[in-house]
Amino acid sequence: MTTPSAATSAGPNPIPADPGVLGAYVLPGRVADPRPAIDQARAAEELGLGTVWLSERWGTKDFAVLAGALGQVTSRAKVAAGITHFQVRHPAVLASMAMTAQGLTGGRIVLGFGRSVAAMWKAVGLPPANNRILADSADILRRLCKGDKVSYDGPVGRFPAMRLSDLPDVPPPPLVLAAIGPKTLALAGAHFDGVILHPFLTPEAVARSAATVRAAAEDAGRDPAAIRVYATVITASGLPPEEEAAVVGGRAVTYFQIPGFGEQLAETNGWDTTAVKRLREHPQLAGIKGSADFVRTRDQLTEAAKALPAEWLAASSAVGSPEHCVARFGDYLAAGADELVLHGSTPDQLPPVIKALRR
Repeated sequence: MTTPSAATSAGPNPIPADPGVLGAYVLPGRVADPRPAIDQARAAEELGLGTVWLSERWGTKDFAVLAGALGQVTSRAKVAAGITHFQVRHPAVLASMAMTAQGLTGGRIVLGFGRSVAAMWKAVGLPPANNRILADSADILRRLCKGDKVSYDGPVGRFPAMRLSDLPDVPPPPLVLAAIGPKTLALAGAHFDGVILHPFLTPEAVARSAATVRAAAEDAGRDPAAIRVYATVITASGLPPEEEAAVVGGRAVTYFQIPGFGEQLAETNGWDTTAVKRLREHPQLAGIKGSADFVRTRDQLTEAAKALPAEWLAASSAVGSPEHCVARFGDYLAAGADELVLHGSTPDQLPPVIKALRR
């Protein structure tokens, strides 16, 4: 894969002095066994990474269960959901989970939420999350985690009287929102503690997104600098070619092939969406209406990735030598990210990159 040179701002980019501004996902993609998350979390902390991230997926990646486990095999790294959903847990249950995990970890939990796609919610019989539901849910969760008695009757549901009976002596966890479109980015700035930006954004797209978030925070009377921007960066270095193709190309397919979402992601980067249409016409993807990774193998997704422009993948990821990956991290930090969430490679695959960073 070709690697762009590309500083995104004048002057030297802020290469991180230590890996604490980096986080990494454990159990990326589909997995049948959650147990490798334990060693991957240990590896992340040994590397000095600041956060261990988990993308919740029903079946083997329940955040509540894994947060408890990962919190006990780490002592410094934060444990973050990237992402879970408000709708799938009653507000009191969600708040109880959040504060129990906070107590177990000494306050190291970060809760990331997202709206997902309407088709998924229709399939499981739950309402999609509009902006009012997301904002109200965040307010309800914060109040419950502080020990308030909450009475609410609105789009989230009808809850006459909710309160957590006992609370650990730790603050409520920060709430961050996954966002890509301008309205959701603004919602993150106005109502959440941070934003998780989507994989496969270029540094330029990250800069525009961060500006939208911080402008919305200022408009809401909040401190823009206090809203944390997490840029998700697909990272692959030193992997066999077939593994790199799966980590980068195969993963890109799972996002770009989703109807509507693929176009939104391309438009956010300023790319021609006709390439997304060509991708969906690939023999491995034709006729699929939902998420391809539910019905296609990793090898099939990697094959389909050949339909994506190679320059898209190069411009929106960190792939190549460890030194190049570190330079790309600097590009994303210069674009306005406060922390990078490394995705695709597991923490045990990152030592060469972290070694280059420390140099």
